[in-house]
Amino acid sequence: MFGNDADFILSIHRTHAAELHAEAAVDRLARALPRRTTRDWLSRRHHPGHAGDARR
Repeated sequence: MFGNDADFILSIHRTHAAELHAEAAVDRLARALPRRTTRDWLSRRHHPGHAGDARR
């Protein structure tokens, strides 16, 4: 498969570079997508300790 050590090392380098490019693409995609919130249609976010909460 490999003619010499240089071919082997070059193939390792190319594989590692491809993995790094794939990880960078995943990171870019994750930053581009909007973050999911904890709020859904059944519940609202509740922040205990607000001044208005003590009166209820």
